[in-house]
Amino acid sequence: MSGIVNGTGTGEAGNGGTTGERCLVLSPELRGRAHGARNAEARLAEASGLALAIGLAVVHSETVRIAEPRPATLIGSGQVERFGALIEAEAIKLVVMDWALSPVQQRNLERAWKCKVIDRTGLILEIFGERARTREGQLQVELAALSYQRSRLVRSWTHLERQRGGFGFLGGPGESQLELDRRIIGDRIQRLKKDLEDVKRTRGLHREARRRVPYPVVALVGYTNAGKSTLFNRLTRSTVLAKDLLFATLDPTMRAVKLPTGRDIILSDTVGFISDLPTDLVAAFRATLEEVLSADIILHVRDAAHAESPLQQAEVLKVLRELGLEERLDRDVITVMNKLDLLPPAEREVLIEQTARQADAVAVSAVTGEGCDTLLAEIDRRLATARSVSRLKVSHASGAALAWLYSHGEVIERRDDEEFAYLAVRLDPADLGRYQRLHPTAGA
Repeated sequence: MSGIVNGTGTGEAGNGGTTGERCLVLSPELRGRAHGARNAEARLAEASGLALAIGLAVVHSETVRIAEPRPATLIGSGQVERFGALIEAEAIKLVVMDWALSPVQQRNLERAWKCKVIDRTGLILEIFGERARTREGQLQVELAALSYQRSRLVRSWTHLERQRGGFGFLGGPGESQLELDRRIIGDRIQRLKKDLEDVKRTRGLHREARRRVPYPVVALVGYTNAGKSTLFNRLTRSTVLAKDLLFATLDPTMRAVKLPTGRDIILSDTVGFISDLPTDLVAAFRATLEEVLSADIILHVRDAAHAESPLQQAEVLKVLRELGLEERLDRDVITVMNKLDLLPPAEREVLIEQTARQADAVAVSAVTGEGCDTLLAEIDRRLATARSVSRLKVSHASGAALAWLYSHGEVIERRDDEEFAYLAVRLDPADLGRYQRLHPTAGA
């Protein structure tokens, strides 16, 4: 991953970050027991990518093998001393530990290394805090951050006064190590929960309004950095932030797209998934994915060039099942194998041939545009095959209703009398529902 230096050189901060602090990334792994099914190299690369995503300068990254987690420091005393020397020699100001540290472990490591130490939860919270743009996203992440901080006894309260995103886990102006007032945090958490309920009610009203919009919704989902936003920009000809950074997109974004047959859809980009999502962030993460529940088609974007693409796929499908989409996975999901441009020619041709034989997969390059026309045609075909013939009676006085049916359905039969038009129209279920909501009295 660009910007990571495995040695003693200076890494380059990501473009979208905030601190530029020199950082050490450590990924602990229990000896003889892989962390889940993922290999150590991939976990380390992802942890370093998370650091780059918040603008840290990664000067060294390393997998640390441990026999058993030490209650006091997680890693052994010899390793603590070795990394302490490296931290001093390289003037490192921050250590990212890709692990869920206990408050005691975090405090002891900070004392031993005389620098800030954050764990995976703290780093992801910082990224989410910086990237959240919607009111609900900001409230959800702040609530998660306060719940995390409350368990830590020593953290700063200054992040609530800062205008930039993030939550102060990385350090910065005004930071201190004073004990947090638990009563103040508790009061703030209660206010946040109340505000969230208000925002959720408003969002529910917005979702109802969107259901009345006469267009099917197609949602992009996928592991973080799979290329969703780049594909979104390619299909919509828009300029949503799309960088080679983990969690470049956090809040949902929606745009209109015209399919080959001329019908319009709404394309929705969503936050990227990630393995081992911190417990404190699960609610905030899922809240950003609720748009997927009402989507007519789900595009599962995969990074075909990533060594752990199958494992990333498993993580995404796991979350979709937890969202209650189990029954729709075989029916409404199109797998989009992205990043064809990064594959060697032989692998690229094999993937194109494989997806051509599958009814639910398309190979594309969001960067070059290859395969995107095929993807749009497949979306068009999916929406068309879902259509069934509905027989509708429409008053001649309801000109808008008649026009809507002709523009969104296929009128295969029509008979008129003095008051009504009797139509046989091929519509997909979503459009039939929209028609009934938009024109409830057209047949009266």
